[in-house]
Amino acid sequence: MGQTWDIGFRWISLVTFIPIFGAIIVLFIKRQREIVIRAFSLIVTLITFALSIPLYFLYKPVGTSLFMVEPALDWIQRFGIKYSVGIDGISLFLVLLTTFLGPITILCSWRYIDKKIKEFHFAMLFLETAMIGVFVSLDMFLFYIFWEAMLIPMYLIIGVWGGPQRIYAALKFFIYTMVGSVLMLAAIIFQYFALGKTTFNYFEFVAASKQMFFSVQTWLFLAYALAFAIKVPMFPFHTWLPDAHVEAPTAGSVILAGVLLKMGTYGFLRFAMPMFPYAAHKFAPVICLIAIIGIIYGALVSMVQKDVKKLVAFSSVSHLGFVVLGLFVFTAQGVEGGILQMINHGLSTGALFLLVGVLYERRHTRMIEDYGGISKVMPAFAAIFMIVALSSIGLPGTNGFIGEFLILLGSFKANKAYAIFAGTGVILAAVYMLWMFQRVMFGKITKPENEKLPDLCAREFLYLVPIVIFIFWIGLYPNTFLKKMEPSVRAFLADSQAGYAQALSSEQVSQLKNDRVAEVVAEVER
Repeated sequence: MGQTWDIGFRWISLVTFIPIFGAIIVLFIKRQREIVIRAFSLIVTLITFALSIPLYFLYKPVGTSLFMVEPALDWIQRFGIKYSVGIDGISLFLVLLTTFLGPITILCSWRYIDKKIKEFHFAMLFLETAMIGVFVSLDMFLFYIFWEAMLIPMYLIIGVWGGPQRIYAALKFFIYTMVGSVLMLAAIIFQYFALGKTTFNYFEFVAASKQMFFSVQTWLFLAYALAFAIKVPMFPFHTWLPDAHVEAPTAGSVILAGVLLKMGTYGFLRFAMPMFPYAAHKFAPVICLIAIIGIIYGALVSMVQKDVKKLVAFSSVSHLGFVVLGLFVFTAQGVEGGILQMINHGLSTGALFLLVGVLYERRHTRMIEDYGGISKVMPAFAAIFMIVALSSIGLPGTNGFIGEFLILLGSFKANKAYAIFAGTGVILAAVYMLWMFQRVMFGKITKPENEKLPDLCAREFLYLVPIVIFIFWIGLYPNTFLKKMEPSVRAFLADSQAGYAQALSSEQVSQLKNDRVAEVVAEVER
């Protein structure tokens, strides 16, 4: 996994905890001062994003030193638990994506959220700290605390400010995630005692886990994999996602699609695969098969949706299937494409939920049949919707094309059949996305309610245009992002292949010993 270098000051912690400090201050603002609460929350998220940008320039891997870390602090000394945070080329962009979407979620909910405003902004700021904490934690106990902490605000965001079935959706989301989390906790506890040291240090866990017996690696990998598969969500653990997306408010859907789903794929890449390279390689064909099923299944189900928000939700199952496939083909192009596609999905699908939210604020319906001819009355909205839809499809020149191209390229190198079957998902994505766009934007205006819909206002332009800029930036010059992640990806692959080769060699030696024992026993019996 590479060595670490000490940043010497606590910039990462500053970015991580500014939102929760802002959340605490929000509690002391009078409930009646709604505009102050909204403005203050927006300022806090903007400051967090501004402070996260220097992390891009501070992160300069040299040689084998791939993790930029802060000086660790003792937390619970008796159990070797420390406050230890850091970033590498994999987690860097997920932190930036989280801070980038923070102010966007506040802006998009400016008029939509009209009850319990103080509590909503407290939950959003608390959630931002928890999400960043997951990506920067280098202590397993600290990671699990942040992993669980984000459940609470997300549960409340869906359950309090969601749609008519919000309680059912929130409970389903919570139960699914908790089931996986408990299994992962059991695996962490087992590793802690098996380690033989009083520490929860991430690097110690990785080094020790590689040396475990193959059967133990397998069970521990499955415990982690289930937790992350539910969070992605991979088929067939995806059933909580459409309900959560449809019932969540727009801001909740954006943050759920933009960041929370990436914690599953990040978990595979950061924990399950480096810790258990033998098991990861052994299960890779099965996981790739499930990912391809998810790609095709998600696309087919999206094609028959009547609710535009549910269509976008099911498309996430398909898009995240590409990410998982890219990671588990164990090629440089596949893994880089998978990481980049995490960012692309956060931008494109997040923007789709924002655009659906814009329509819902005006018409209070998500049914595709209730629209038609919207481009005639909302031309600016239609133009941005078209750009985002084409990005989601993967049109050359947009971010989606770069991510999917790298994943398919890496998949083709590993197994041509993977690339062929996964490629059908791109075709199906064009079918359901363009069909939805055509029915909503073109044709005659059949509903009188659609004749005088206002186009995008300044606030809506303010949070949509930056996403469009990044869509073209990544699509036209992806090297801005790829050059930072490349050293970490190559180190991950080298470490994974070495761990697998070592385990395979040990397995062969063990098998030879077993064969020799069997021969001796046979001779004795004769």
